[in-house]
Amino acid sequence: MIVTSAVRHAAAGSAALLFVLPVPAAVASPAPTAPSISSASSVVSFAPSVASASFLSPGLPASAVGEPAPPARRSVDPARLDRRGVQVQPLAGAPRLPSASALSWVVADATTGEVLAARDAHRKLPPASTLKTLFALTALPHHDPSEQHTVADSELTGIGAGSSLVGIKEGYTYKVSDLWNGVFLSSGNDAVHVLAAMNGGWDAMARKMQEKARSLGANDTHVVSPDGYDAPGQVSSAYDLAVFGRAGLQDPVFTRYCSTRYADFPAGSWSYGIANTNRLLTGENGVERYPGLIGIKNGYTSNAGNTLVSAAKRGDRTLVVSVMNPQEGGGYAVYEEARSLLDWGFEAAGRVRPVGSLLPERTEAEPDARAVAAAREGRDGAAAAPRAEAAGAGPAGKARPGDSPAKGTPVKGASAEGTPDRSAPASGSPVRDAAAAGSPGPDGPAQGAPAGEAPETAALGKDASAAAPSGASAGLPLGLIGAACAAALGLWGWRRRASTGDSAQE
Repeated sequence: MIVTSAVRHAAAGSAALLFVLPVPAAVASPAPTAPSISSASSVVSFAPSVASASFLSPGLPASAVGEPAPPARRSVDPARLDRRGVQVQPLAGAPRLPSASALSWVVADATTGEVLAARDAHRKLPPASTLKTLFALTALPHHDPSEQHTVADSELTGIGAGSSLVGIKEGYTYKVSDLWNGVFLSSGNDAVHVLAAMNGGWDAMARKMQEKARSLGANDTHVVSPDGYDAPGQVSSAYDLAVFGRAGLQDPVFTRYCSTRYADFPAGSWSYGIANTNRLLTGENGVERYPGLIGIKNGYTSNAGNTLVSAAKRGDRTLVVSVMNPQEGGGYAVYEEARSLLDWGFEAAGRVRPVGSLLPERTEAEPDARAVAAAREGRDGAAAAPRAEAAGAGPAGKARPGDSPAKGTPVKGASAEGTPDRSAPASGSPVRDAAAAGSPGPDGPAQGAPAGEAPETAALGKDASAAAPSGASAGLPLGLIGAACAAALGLWGWRRRASTGDSAQE
């Protein structure tokens, strides 16, 4: 009878408390975020819901809910570009490729890096002055355009016979922007020599250019003479030139120089006009200007023949085309073949499958940081703290003594949107990069790990904290029922003692 009364009091107390106390609203999962596309990597990544782990049963592993895997990159077979001949994969309605006599050429989407078609893309050939694109990518970030430099005589020595020149004189003072106009418009080897001297010297610049090429995934290029002048062993490829052109388009300063048609070049107390030698840009010498052309760089030597890297924009699509050494049509055939390949590329949009990519290949040991961090956040958010403690790390977010911080793979010359960063340091921890790609937490954007904490374990602690509100709200009704039962039992005990006291008095 006493037990039955206690149960009735507990049930009544629970019902009363549940009725009176407001039921906490379930924490809503964040609205699905739109996919974020990085132009540097062109990999689609989604910000996972931090509350998704709160619906897991305690005894089930996170993988048991069928969490969607991170989106994979579009399937592209890079080996196709190693094959000889023309490579293209047309779909229904695709236009027919134009005939081009160039020994090597590439047509690619400058935004995604997808190669739409190519011929002997990795054939190693002399690049002539198109190598100046790599020179600009390497040296351009290190000097402000307004910086002034007085030219020494030693800086103009060693210029190859028959080189194109802009007319730099020793003892004259030039702004850096003037020197770059000399490089891009007049293809001036004298301007290249001066800028190379300002960046460590000729041999050091060749080494830096070689390193820059490898960092961009351009493995066919061997730099001997930074100005592109013919030198034994100096080669590049249509693929690498397209890589350099695409990378340059992501830098607004590079883009401004390579798309300038005319400029004034100083000569002491006066100046003279210089014109860009890219005829598709200026429309000179009977070559019709190409609508929407951005640049980028042309070249010629007796050994390399005519070479060209061009880019053009039509609507929301930008293409980059590289053409090396046409075998027919005379000296201006390189422009007409580039024109026909650009026209084809715009018409073929969405009607061909890519045959390769201008993006550096990732190894299995270096998966995409954002995809991995996104998968980790969705999979491990709720269970991060228990796992960290079980592994001996102590409370979630604390590094074990002796642990070294997890390091990301720096992306040289690229930002979150795929643009080379001219001032900021390279990206650090992959977890921090992923946090920037996702939705900010309730306390704002994710911050770096505090001193003394390993970034990865600190990120796990943050993930666990982010998932805590959802888990607490799921367990809150059980807590209320327990509190109600305790209160009801206390009330029953008080009434029992009161009734016993009354009986003793009677």
